[in-house]
Order: sequence, then C-alpha cells, then structure tokens
Amino acid sequence: MEKADKVGESIKGWWASFNELLQTPLFSFGDSQIDLGHIFYLLVSVSVLVIASRWLMRLVVNKLLKNTAMEKGMLQSVATLVRFGILVIGFIVIFQSAGIDLSSLSILAGALGVGIGFGLQNITNNFISGLIILFERPIKVGDRIEVGDIAGDVISINARATTIITNDNISVIVPNSEFISGTVINWSHSDRNVRFLFPVGVSYKEDPEKVKKILLEVADKNQYVLKSPPPTVMFDEFGDSSLNFYLGVWTSTHIEKPRVLKSELYFEIFKKFTEHNIEIPFPQRDLHIKTSPVTVEQIQSKLN
Repeated sequence: MEKADKVGESIKGWWASFNELLQTPLFSFGDSQIDLGHIFYLLVSVSVLVIASRWLMRLVVNKLLKNTAMEKGMLQSVATLVRFGILVIGFIVIFQSAGIDLSSLSILAGALGVGIGFGLQNITNNFISGLIILFERPIKVGDRIEVGDIAGDVISINARATTIITNDNISVIVPNSEFISGTVINWSHSDRNVRFLFPVGVSYKEDPEKVKKILLEVADKNQYVLKSPPPTVMFDEFGDSSLNFYLGVWTSTHIEKPRVLKSELYFEIFKKFTEHNIEIPFPQRDLHIKTSPVTVEQIQSKLN
C-alpha cells in the first residue's frame, strides 16, 4: 500500500512539473503570454483542422454534390472554396479558444505586408489568381488547354498552382498567374466538340469533285468523327504542284490526341486514293543546262 502511495505521489509530482513546464511563458504576443501549452494546443488543433478540411472537401464532392447536375470542374471549385472557408473559420476559433488576442495580429499583418512587398508578391499573385480562376472559371478540371508550350488536361486547381497532365502522362505544375496574365487556349471551354482541318493534296489531273466525295466517305466511316456537325471539304488553293484541299472533321473524343485521328484518316485516304488511282503529287523541279560551243583558240587562251 505504501509503495502504491509513493508511485501515486511520484505521478502527481511529475504531472505538476509537466504542467508547470507547459505554463512557463516563452514570449508575449500582444497582451497574451504564449507558453508551451499554447504551442502544443495550436500544433494539435491546426493538424486536426487541416485533416478535417480535406475530409470535408471529399465529403462535399463525393457525397453531397455527387448526384447534382454540377459538372466536375464546378464541383472541384465548390469543394476548394468550402475548404478555404473551413480553414479560415477554424483558425479564428483555434486562436480565440487558445486565449490569443487576435487584435495583435495587426502587427503580424503589417509585417506580412512588408514581406509581400519584398518577396511574397508572386505567391500572393498566384493565390489571388487561383481565386479568380475558381470564380470566373476560364479553365476548370477536365478542360483541354494550351498555355505557352504546354498542352494537356487540367486535373486539379489549387490555391497556388494548377496541375496539367500531358499526353505523355507527365504532370506539369503551372502557377495560377499564368492563366490570368497570359494567353490560354481552352479547347473545351463551352463543350468538347472541336473541329480539325487536315490538308490533302492531289495531282492537277484529278477531278476535284471525285476527291471531295472520297474524303467525305472516309470521314463518315470513321467512328470518332461526329456526324453532326457533318464533315466538310474545302478547295483551298492551286498549289505549285498540287490541288490543295482541307478535310474538316468534328470530334469530341480526340481533343487531346488530334495526331491519332489524323493518322487514322490519312491511312484510309491513302488506301482509297490507291484504289481509285488518284495521284498524290510530290514537288518536282525541272533543271535546264545550257551549253555553248568552245573553240580551240579559247581553250589555248585559258591554258596560257
């Protein structure tokens, strides 16, 4: 019994020492004294807040809004805004419950303003650009875009940057400010129906109406070419060695891989042209060599 009492007193003494250590002031923040207890509470609370915000964001997307008429990009935008709201409110509640005077944050805000002026302007610019993207939605998750030399599908829009995955399965992280200050080509902004124009050249001896008929037949038989709007054939120009046409086709499945569709159509066009004996020309140049008679006297004069 005495041994148990000694153990209990030891635990009480250790706990009292630990509480005293936690309550030892480390520094002042405005009118508040910050100790180890505050720091431990803030670390645990912020960690729980971040994890909870991610969980709630997934809950909003996968459960609450899954069966609505919202498209994928809009769902992502709503979920991101929900997470931002939870984080802001959560931080305010955590600081107040820790007994920290939030009015003291004015000093921190001033210091942050100086920091933004010197080195954080890019981060701030990207963050504000991210909010503009979420509200105006010039791009959204699932869009096929081109920005600079990068072409790919948008897979996520975050506070600082947007992730694009290319046809080579390479993820490219693009700062959000690039989409606000630069030129962006969005292939699927309104819908995913896109028209491609593929050039085709034939010999001058061929009948343009026959060529047009064959090209339309090839386009109609391709399963990835939309029937509405229908394919078109345009007589573009009289080239140096060929009659040049454009085959215009609409597709909703090959936005990210137009070369694959072009290859399929060209394979079939070449096959049909061969069956109908339609000549595909290649550049030709005629070389004329002029010669003049040379006398013996001229040769001797050059030798001398």
